[in-house]
Amino acid sequence: MSGDRTTPLMAQPIRPPSAGRVGAFLGLFLLGAVVAVAGALVQPAWFPGGLLLALAGEAGTVLGAARLMRSRAGGGAVAGGWMLVVILLTAGRPEGDFLFAAGGGSYLFLLAGIAVAVICATLAPGRQPDGRPVRLGK
Repeated sequence: MSGDRTTPLMAQPIRPPSAGRVGAFLGLFLLGAVVAVAGALVQPAWFPGGLLLALAGEAGTVLGAARLMRSRAGGGAVAGGWMLVVILLTAGRPEGDFLFAAGGGSYLFLLAGIAVAVICATLAPGRQPDGRPVRLGK
């Protein structure tokens, strides 16, 4: 390669993430878990408004994490924490305790929340190379 060009982003060797980045992803995973618990408590309280508030909070957290980390993986970390906690909260316990009632609002929260998490994590801006804009074929 000539001296004035840098190595393309895809041609660089893969390096493991730094400890700070791994810690940030773990923190975002825990943040997704906290948002899931908060949404599970808010959504049945004021049915249509609480459900919309819980889903909007989830969407904002997923998009914010993706922008913060400058990659879709940040949104994926929040979405993963959210989905894991909501699925664990839907399971009943041997004592008969449960957090979600068997109603339409709970199922709507679960399914719409998963859809919102996937949509927001995939629509978030991905990592872009920092090089100058080029035209293909030139």
